[in-house]
Amino acid sequence: MFAQKKSCVPSVYIIHENEEWTAPLLSALKDYQIPYHDWDTSSAIFDLSVPAPPGIFYNRMSASSHTRGNRFAPEMTIGILAWLESQGSHTLNGRAALNLEISKLVQYAALERVGLLTPKTFATSSREDIVKAYKALPFDNVITKHNRAGKGLGVQLLKSEEAVIEHVNSSSFEDSIDGLTLVQQYIDAPDSSITRVEFIGREFFYAVKVDASNGFELCPADVCALDGGFCATETDERFPFDIIEGFENSDTGKALLPKMKSVMENEHLDVAGFEFITDETGKHYCYDINTNTNYNTDAEKRCGKFAMQRLAEYLGAEVSTHYGDKLIMSG
Repeated sequence: MFAQKKSCVPSVYIIHENEEWTAPLLSALKDYQIPYHDWDTSSAIFDLSVPAPPGIFYNRMSASSHTRGNRFAPEMTIGILAWLESQGSHTLNGRAALNLEISKLVQYAALERVGLLTPKTFATSSREDIVKAYKALPFDNVITKHNRAGKGLGVQLLKSEEAVIEHVNSSSFEDSIDGLTLVQQYIDAPDSSITRVEFIGREFFYAVKVDASNGFELCPADVCALDGGFCATETDERFPFDIIEGFENSDTGKALLPKMKSVMENEHLDVAGFEFITDETGKHYCYDINTNTNYNTDAEKRCGKFAMQRLAEYLGAEVSTHYGDKLIMSG
């Protein structure tokens, strides 16, 4: 738990609820000798009456916090961000970003606003409505997913009305934590892959191709690594995560990156990952924006690009911009 106390040293404050995900960033900040504070909201007592300390505040709250027993961490974080913003503190991925992180409905509206294609989706608030939504969609194959999710929560591929009815009435069906289940057009990727595009400081950093053949839990973080990531044959060894060289200069990159950047500007996002899938006709469907991006170490080592280092540099530069050159930067 972060202890609210006076500090005269401008620092980077990392607001989060998962120390395992945050550890690589804190290590990078330490390597660059950037002062930081670990603000863990998984267990917090928050004093609204004290002034905010000097520094910048980077929100890494996750939509899947409830899966780690931290059900109300996002709600606490929204209040903290409002408190910071009311005092003029510099926040990165502030309240607008958190509202987007915890709602795919908000994400899809932001994507459609700039002309990015999203799968046709119905939002439902009951099991009966899931069946009605399936009947209304002009597709045989659909997927269900939680509106407030992360880690592929609630994702189920269903191929008939009978399958939908059986699923919603089964013990395996899980209600979304916010009560909203999405019924969505299933996009079939010929190569069973999705692509995740990472931005840091609203600038493109890299795109990573993710092998989705093992399932729907596609978080690139090391702690969410897919099982069975290597092909069984010796001659066709594949990795589940591979950074795409030259993505920004490809036709796909040129078509998508400017629109993704516009989403970040419109929605006040500073750090984010966009996920899209490409169907057999070459259409790209964006289906997720993640403002709590994690990065796969193995993929980065193979490519020589390290996002946590870049993120630490960005946060250090933000402190220097707002408080003067008081940081010792190394490396």
